[in-house]
Amino acid sequence: MYRAALLAALLVLAGCQAPSAGPSAASPVHETTGTDAPEPTATPTSVDTDDGPPDPETDRIGWENGYWHNESLDVTNSDGLNESEREAVVARSMARVESVREREFDETVPVSVIDRSTYRNRSTPASNATSARFDNGKFEALFLIGEDRDALAAQNAALSQSVLGYYSPARDEIVIVADSETPQLDGEATLAHELVHALQDQQFDLTNGTVTTRDAYQGRNGIVEGDASFVERRYTANCGATWSCLDSADSTQSGGGDSHFGLNFLQFFPYSDGPGFVEHRYEAGGWAAVDAAFADRPDGATEVIYPEQYPEWEPATVSLPDRSNDEWERVRPPGRADYAVVGQSAIAASLAYTVTDDYEDASVVRARDVINFEADGKVDGDDPYNYDVPAARGWAGGKLFVYENGERSGYVWRTRWTNESEAAEFASTWSAVVRHWGGEETEENVWTIGEDSPFTDAVRIERSGATVTVVDAPDAAALEAVHDA
Repeated sequence: MYRAALLAALLVLAGCQAPSAGPSAASPVHETTGTDAPEPTATPTSVDTDDGPPDPETDRIGWENGYWHNESLDVTNSDGLNESEREAVVARSMARVESVREREFDETVPVSVIDRSTYRNRSTPASNATSARFDNGKFEALFLIGEDRDALAAQNAALSQSVLGYYSPARDEIVIVADSETPQLDGEATLAHELVHALQDQQFDLTNGTVTTRDAYQGRNGIVEGDASFVERRYTANCGATWSCLDSADSTQSGGGDSHFGLNFLQFFPYSDGPGFVEHRYEAGGWAAVDAAFADRPDGATEVIYPEQYPEWEPATVSLPDRSNDEWERVRPPGRADYAVVGQSAIAASLAYTVTDDYEDASVVRARDVINFEADGKVDGDDPYNYDVPAARGWAGGKLFVYENGERSGYVWRTRWTNESEAAEFASTWSAVVRHWGGEETEENVWTIGEDSPFTDAVRIERSGATVTVVDAPDAAALEAVHDA
């Protein structure tokens, strides 16, 4: 009963994201409990003025390129914004971001417009066959993308369905995705969000510090997207009170594409939990404490989900010896880590996907376990997804190897948990995930998944103390060949 409502909510919650489906050295930053916005520091006035005070003698917070943060603009969003109108709106929005974030832009942020087909072409990074096989194995292990689909293509399809704009550190510009040279803006929310990314890049260098695993990627983006979303909410809270904002455009620019709830749940993590992490930092020490988190970014999703554990928490080092026979070979993608680390946010996404997938009506978790509903039954737009799922809670570290034998594939995934009880809960719940996707226990701790499932294979799940090891192979006879227990 929840499927239609949850998938419809994705179009509202997906916001604006950049063309990147996972961690890489050149990944552009993803794009779009707030509190009352701080008093503007740029001018003594608090309502829009027609022309604004005189320009300052030198650049200052709250003024950019001839526009004050509370200055009126003679532009109409409903008929689209031409280049000169966009320049005025961007300049004023830069001044507004400065007044909220209390930091100064070093230089003007250019804004370009591309159509959606160009965006889709640009958002598909080059990938070699080895990297593709590695990513396919990783997302198969999470029961998010089956062997019959390309993992990178599926991620990009999910990501591109409602992107309205993004900031690219590689290009040092904001890109608006629209099918018109005079696009409408969705009010000023997306623009404010992307301008925060530009400010972050100028002040903290977003290209500094490569992440090589999914969980590290989620931790880094927790501060990057959390800061942008936190400022965006404070910015828009001023609309109609401290300053006037553009009217929202007609919501007709969604990009179509696949509505894959599991992937969206995974990709949305930094936008859902990141703002809470930043708010926790802000309440502890103001913007200085937020700034410090850019120098010491969260090590993984855990510190974003539980900000009180930052910065002491670190993922445990997990030993995973290669016990495959000579017929099986590790897949080692070039230029990146040859193992995967998928943490609590990814495990939660796997569980959440069972609520809406087409394969099986029954789910491993309930919708209210992974969706934050408000009292009126609507999804909480500020914090829609819950990643603190009991079966994923207590993840302390992990490592995943992908193997191949000709056209055949397999994987070994080992996770460490805070205690034996947490490990036992995960092992039991992951067995339920295997059963959900058609697995039948054919011997102790071994399941065979039928050919009608997108995840047809054999899976072995074993727990030893606080460690759980999952082995996958094309059939039960090959499990020992992939990883001799």
